[in-house]
Amino acid sequence: DIELRVKWPNDIYYKDLMKLGGVLVNSTLIETTFHILIGFGFNVSNSNPTICINDLIAKLNREQGTELQPLSADCLIARTVTVLERLIEVFQEKGPNGVLPQYYKYWVHSGQRVRLRSEQGPPASIVGIDDYGFLQVHQEGQGVQSVHPDGNSFDMLRNLIVPK
Repeated sequence: DIELRVKWPNDIYYKDLMKLGGVLVNSTLIETTFHILIGFGFNVSNSNPTICINDLIAKLNREQGTELQPLSADCLIARTVTVLERLIEVFQEKGPNGVLPQYYKYWVHSGQRVRLRSEQGPPASIVGIDDYGFLQVHQEGQGVQSVHPDGNSFDMLRNLIVPK
C-alpha cells in the first residue's frame, strides 16, 4: 500500500517525491551468452537526510490504523530477490513485453511533459521506453523518438531532455 514508483532509468521513489533506492545493471556479452550483474540498494531505516521505507510504514500505520512491522534489511533483500527471480523468468520466457506492463504500472513518467534540447525548447510527452531501454517521447508534428541520457543535458528534475 506504500506508493513506491520507478523513475527511469533506475531509481526507486516514494511517489514522485523522494528517492528511496536504485538499481544498477551491468551486462557483458561473451560469445553468445549474456552475463548480467544486478545490484540494488534501498534506504530501509535511515531517516536522515530524507526518508526511509520504515518511516513510510510507520506513516501508513498512523494514517490507516494498521500494525505493519518495520522491515529488516535482510527481509527486504530476500523479498526483492524472490520478485527479481520471477521477473527474470518472465523476461526469459516472453521478452520485454512480458515485464513492461508491470514496469509501466509503477513508473512515475506516464504523460509527463518535458522540454527538448533546452528549457525553452519544444514540449514533448513521455510515452514509454524503446526496445533498448531508452526513453521515448512524443513531440507534436515529429512523432515518437528515443532520447538518451547525455551527461548534464538530461535533467528530469527540470523536465529537460536532449535527443541524440
